[in-house]
Amino acid sequence: MGIVLGLLAALFWGSADFFVRFASKRVGSYRTLLFMQFFGLLGLGLFLLASGQLQAVLARSAWEIWLWALLAASLNTLSSLALYRAFEIGVVMIASPISACYSAVTALLAFASGERIGLVPLLGMGVVLLGVTVVATPLSPREPEERAALALKPRGKLPPGVLLAILASIGYGLAFWMLGFKVTPALGPVVPIWIFRLFAPVVLTLCAPISRQRLTWPRGSVWWLLAAIGILDTIAYFAYTYGVTLSQVSLVSVLSSLYSAVTVLLAWIFIRERLQWSQWLGIGAILAGIALVNL
Repeated sequence: MGIVLGLLAALFWGSADFFVRFASKRVGSYRTLLFMQFFGLLGLGLFLLASGQLQAVLARSAWEIWLWALLAASLNTLSSLALYRAFEIGVVMIASPISACYSAVTALLAFASGERIGLVPLLGMGVVLLGVTVVATPLSPREPEERAALALKPRGKLPPGVLLAILASIGYGLAFWMLGFKVTPALGPVVPIWIFRLFAPVVLTLCAPISRQRLTWPRGSVWWLLAAIGILDTIAYFAYTYGVTLSQVSLVSVLSSLYSAVTVLLAWIFIRERLQWSQWLGIGAILAGIALVNL
C-alpha cells in the first residue's frame, strides 16, 4: 500500500506543478504559494475539528514533536518558495528534475537513521531515479524559452532557477525525512499537513514587507489554477504522510519523486510538448524500476 500511496503522491504533485507553471507567471511565485495554501487549510481544519484529532494530538504529544513539525514546515515553505520562483524565472524542464532529487537526500538520511531495504527494491529505486532524470531532462532544448535560457547563460554560471531548484531539493529532502521519522509517527498523517498549510501563509504574510512583495488579491480565472494547485498539493502530502506510516520512508520518497515525470507527461498530453526518444526510454526505465520495487 505504501508503494501505491507514493505513486499517488507523485501523480498529484506532478499535476499541481503543471498548474504552477501557469499560475506563477500570472500572479508571481510568492502569491501563488501564499493563496494556494488556503484551500487545504480550510478543508483540513474542518476535518480535524470535526473528528477531534487535533485536540487528541495536542493532549498527548510532547513539545519536542511540535518543534520538529515547525522546523519541517519552515524548510518546506522555503523550499516551495524557491521552487516556485525557479519555475517563474527559469525553465520548468530544468528545475523540475533537480528538485526531484530531494528523494535522494531523504533516502540517504533514512538509511543513516537505520532504515534497511532489500537489494532488489534498492536497485529498483535507483532505476526509478535514473528514469526520472532522463524523462525530465531532454538531450537538447525543445522549447524557445529553453534555448533562450541556455543561450543567455553567462559562461561559468548556472542557468536561471537552477540554484533555487538545488536549494529546494535539499530543503525538501530534510523536511520529508523529518516528516517520516519525527513528525508523522507522533502526530499522524493529517495534522502535519495542516501545520504546513497554517505555517506558510502566516510566514509569507509577515515577510512580505521585508521582501517587498505586494499581496494584492488575485482576480479572475487564476483562482481556478490556485484552487487546483492547493487541492492537488494537499492530497499529495496526505498520500506521502500516510504512505510513510505503512512503508519505508526511503521507498515512498523515491516513488513520490516521479512527480517530475508526471509534469512532463501532462505537458505532452495537454499542451502538445513533444517528447524525445530519450524521454520515452526514461519512462520505460521508470516502469521497470517500479516493477523491481514491487519484488
